[in-house]
Amino acid sequence: MRLLLVEDDLNLQGNIKQHLIEAQYTVDVASDGEEGLFQAQEYQYDVAIIDVGLPKLDGLSLISQLREQNISYPIIILTARDSWQDKVVGLDAGADDYLSKPFQLEELVARINALIRRSVGKASPVIQNGPFSINTRSLEIKKNLQSINLSGSEYKLFEYLMLHPGSVHSKSSLIEHIYDQDFDLDSNVIEVFIRRLRKKLDPDNQYQLIETLRGQGYRLRQLDQDA
Repeated sequence: MRLLLVEDDLNLQGNIKQHLIEAQYTVDVASDGEEGLFQAQEYQYDVAIIDVGLPKLDGLSLISQLREQNISYPIIILTARDSWQDKVVGLDAGADDYLSKPFQLEELVARINALIRRSVGKASPVIQNGPFSINTRSLEIKKNLQSINLSGSEYKLFEYLMLHPGSVHSKSSLIEHIYDQDFDLDSNVIEVFIRRLRKKLDPDNQYQLIETLRGQGYRLRQLDQDA
């Protein structure tokens, strides 16, 4: 999952970014509201984390502009203000959740996970597809209850596919959701990771788990629970 973090406190920004990377997220950062608006318009994100007290364009105005432009992915606001009235203003501006500073980074990760699951209609942190499961909290992958080891990049790709079964994803859209803005979009890295996932998850092609649609991209098959 690819996140946008808009935070002008560079120490806090660095700490949040590092923690989210360790939680297997890809994170783009901006240090003011105008830069955050530009990045939100240019790139595809799964969640944005936006501080209220931003220079150049404050966080609430940024959120309002994003919603006016029909940018609909979940937004968490970070605020140093702890009154319920301020939180209501943030939610009314279009935010989906909020955290009051100071906060625990583990709580931020938990709230991000919950918003991502909710945005794709999933309630549980364990997502099941036939014999395959992924625990978005513990980052554990299983097939028929047996753990499967994936690299960080392989995990990110498989998690995104598991959250969107049955949908067709082009190589460029997968790259945009998994890697930061400096990544080479012409790279064949997605082909490499798809090949690795097939080898690790379904080596005998018994389930035909990841389909290739020529000229379109890839699709994770929706499997019966008793498959």
